[in-house]
Amino acid sequence: MKDLILAIFNIFKYVGKIFTFIRNFLFNVVLLTIFATLIFIFMPKEVSHVPSKSILRLDILGDIVEEKRVFGSVEKLFSDSVGPDATEPETALQDILDIIDNAAADDRIVALLLNLKHMESAGLNQLQTIGQAFVNFRKTGKTIVAAEDYYSQTQYYLASYADKIFLNPMGGVDVHGFGVFRLYFREAMEKLAINYNIFKVGTYKSALEPFTRDNMSPEDRNQNAVWLSALWQVYKDDILKQRKLSKETLENYTANISLALQSTGGDTAQLALTTGLVDQLSNRSEISAYLIALAKSTETKPPIVGSAKYSDSFLPSYNKIGWKGDKIGLIIAEGNILPGKQPPGLIGGDSLAALIKKAREDEQIKALVVRINSGGGSAFASEIIRQELLLLQKKGKPVVVSMGAVAASGGYWIAADADEIWASEATITGSIGIFGAIPTFEKTLSSLGIYSDGTGTTPLAAGLDLTQPLPESLKGAIQQAIAHNYDQFLQIVATGRDLEKKRVGELAEGRVYDGKSALAFGLVDKLGSFDEAIAAAANLAGTTDYSAEYIRPDATVKEQVLQFFAAQIAPLAAILNKNDYPLAKKIKIILENKFNEFILLDDPRGIYAHCLIKLTL
Repeated sequence: MKDLILAIFNIFKYVGKIFTFIRNFLFNVVLLTIFATLIFIFMPKEVSHVPSKSILRLDILGDIVEEKRVFGSVEKLFSDSVGPDATEPETALQDILDIIDNAAADDRIVALLLNLKHMESAGLNQLQTIGQAFVNFRKTGKTIVAAEDYYSQTQYYLASYADKIFLNPMGGVDVHGFGVFRLYFREAMEKLAINYNIFKVGTYKSALEPFTRDNMSPEDRNQNAVWLSALWQVYKDDILKQRKLSKETLENYTANISLALQSTGGDTAQLALTTGLVDQLSNRSEISAYLIALAKSTETKPPIVGSAKYSDSFLPSYNKIGWKGDKIGLIIAEGNILPGKQPPGLIGGDSLAALIKKAREDEQIKALVVRINSGGGSAFASEIIRQELLLLQKKGKPVVVSMGAVAASGGYWIAADADEIWASEATITGSIGIFGAIPTFEKTLSSLGIYSDGTGTTPLAAGLDLTQPLPESLKGAIQQAIAHNYDQFLQIVATGRDLEKKRVGELAEGRVYDGKSALAFGLVDKLGSFDEAIAAAANLAGTTDYSAEYIRPDATVKEQVLQFFAAQIAPLAAILNKNDYPLAKKIKIILENKFNEFILLDDPRGIYAHCLIKLTL
C-alpha cells in the first residue's frame, strides 16, 4: 500500500512539474514577445528605398475614412471586409492625399497606378478631394493609369481621372445612379408583439420610420429625391468633364443599359469601350507590358512600388514635431456620437471634449478646425461637445468646422456655433430634428405566458421597465423633453448661424440638404476643402506663420502594444480570407450597416439628434 501511495504521489509530482514547465514557458514567451514589441515600437524606422523610374501603385483598401479605427487582432483575423491580398479594412483620406502629393514632387516616380480592386465605400466629397489631387499630379506631366477587371461606381469615379483606363475584356463598368434604401420593420414588430414608443419632432425626421412603416413616407421620399439628384448631378458632371463625354452618352448608359447592351451582343466590356468610359480592353499580361514601356524599363516586370512602402519614405501631413510657433489644432470627429469615451471611428462625448480641452489649454494653439463626418447620435453627448467648443471660443480661439461626407443632426448640433462652417457641394447636412424611441416587451412576454406586475409609491416607480407598458404620464414627460430639446436645437442654430429662430424652424423638421443648398440657406458659410478651412482658421486667428497639427489622445504603452499585435495579425488574416465570396460578403455588409444604425444609440435619456441617411453609391 505504501508503494502504491508513493507511486500515485510521484505521478502527481511529475504532472505538477509538467504544468509548471508549461506555465513558465508560456510566461517567458509572452514576456519576450512584449519586450521585442517594445523594442520594435521605439526603434527608428528604416527609410524605404524607392528606385528611380518607379511606378507608384496607389493602394486604396476598404472604406475611405477620415480617421482609421484601431482593429483588434481577433477582428482582423476573421474580417472578410476586404480581399485576400489586402491587409487593411480602411484607408485614411489624408494618407491617400499625402501619397499623391509627395509622388507628384518625387523625381523617382514616373507614373501612378490606381489599385482600386479592394476599394469599397467612400463619400462623394472624399472622392472629389482625391480627384483634385489627381489633377494636380497630372499637371507635373506624370501619367495616371487605371487598370482593373471591373469598376464599381465608386471606383470608376476615381478611374475617370486617369490618363488611361484599361478594362479586362471580361469586365465591365457599373454606373447606375445614387439611392437611399432601408429595411422597414413595422410588420415584424407587430409579429414579435414589440410595442415601440415613438417620440419625435420634425415632419421630415425619418430615422424612426423603419419601425413605424413598411415603406418610405412621401415626405422622406421627396426630400431624398432632392439631395440625391443634386449629388448625382455632381457625380455626372465630374465624369463627363474628365472623360469628355456628352450628357446623352452617360444618361443612355445608366437609363437604358439593357437596350445599349444589344448593340454589343451583351458584351459589357465592349459597351464600356464604345461608350468611351474606358480607353482600352486589355488582359493583365498586356497591361504589364504597357507599364514596363511607360517606365522605360529593361526588366521583365513593371517597376512598381506599393503605397505602404512608399509612405515610409516621407512624414505624414499635420504631424510636425518640435514646432515652437503658432499652431492650428485639427480634430477628427467621425462616426456615431455616443456618451462617454469612445475609440477612433466613434465620437465620444467625453473623449472628444477632452481633445477640445487639450486645445484650449495649449497656448501654442491659436485656432481649432474640427473635421466632422457624422450623422449624429446622442443629443446629450453632442451638447457636451458643443459646450466645450464654446469654452474654447470664450478663450479667444476661433473654431472652424470642415464638413465631410455627412455632418447632419447631432453632427450639425456640434457645428452650429462655429465661427465658420465649410462644406463641399457633395456634403449631406441639416437634419435638424430630435427623436426618442423606447421599445417595451409586455405583449411579447404575455404571448409566452409571462407577465410583469408589482406596486410602487408613485405612478413612475417602475421607471423604464421594458417588461411593462409606459405609463401615460411618462409618455407625456418624454414628449415634452423631446419638444424642449428640439426648441433648444433651433435656438442653438439660430444663435450660431445668426438666423431668425422662425427661419430655422422652416429649415428644420429633420430636412436633409446637400452642400450647395445648405450654403444658399445659410446653414454653412462657404464651400471648400479641409485645407481651405485650415487657412480660414489661421486667418481668423490672425496668424500667417503656423503649423497645422492633429490633436489626438496620448497612446499608452499598452495601447501601442495592442496596435502592434493587431498589425502583425494582418498577413494571417489575409491567408484565412483567401476564399472570398462577394455575394455573401455584400449581404453581410448590408445587414451590419442596417442594424448598426440602431444598435449604436445610447443616449442616457433616450433622446437622439441622429440622421440615418447613408448614400448608396
